[in-house]
Amino acid sequence: MATRLVQIHMKAGDDAALGRFWAEVLDWGMDSEGPGVTNLGPKGLTYPDPSALYIDVVRDEGAKTVKNRAHVDLATTSEAHQAELVARLTELGATPADIGQGDVPWTVLADPEGNEFCVLEPREIYRDTGPMAAVVVDCVDPRAMARFWGEAMDWTVHEVTDDQATMRSSKGVGPYLEFVRTPDVKTVRNRIHLDLRPYAGDDREAEADRLRALGAVDVNIGQGDVPWTVLADPEGNEFCILRPA
Repeated sequence: MATRLVQIHMKAGDDAALGRFWAEVLDWGMDSEGPGVTNLGPKGLTYPDPSALYIDVVRDEGAKTVKNRAHVDLATTSEAHQAELVARLTELGATPADIGQGDVPWTVLADPEGNEFCVLEPREIYRDTGPMAAVVVDCVDPRAMARFWGEAMDWTVHEVTDDQATMRSSKGVGPYLEFVRTPDVKTVRNRIHLDLRPYAGDDREAEADRLRALGAVDVNIGQGDVPWTVLADPEGNEFCILRPA
């Protein structure tokens, strides 16, 4: 059995409006599987494709109250591209965000609903990721997170230090997943979380049991009777196991 990261779930007061923003940011297509859900993905790819992390924007009336523990990093190819991208995103409705980053070579912005994201300076490691360089998750212990997520998914762990752990699809394509040490602790339900999907022919509940044995726990975020399983990793970050595909 195995599973893999296929998408991120992003809560929003207005899923359609925030979906349009991110579709413009990434130059992706936009669809909807039902009321209150806006689905985003690269044009020309068939879901799920390991070369991308898709985005589901889901309507939620709860207000954002703290800095998100997960955010998106955008890739650029040159300093000029970085400046042009920041200018374009500002025109789309992004605003500068101060999360204590200080003097850094990347630009921190917030989308129209306040979700922080970074426009990175050119970095060789992200030259082939597509527009999304990485999904970054704050954590207390990157080494422990690498152990859990490295066993939870079939992704490859690339680097582990006391300050950061980096993973990527076992296919060697698409964005990275990064866990970065932060002194902050989780206090509220995450507005952005990871969604995993087992492979076709595997069993969702069997996968959930395997992840529980690794240290995941069941959580109730008001999901009710749904065709996915909601768990939390060892640091309390919620994630979902979707139907196999």
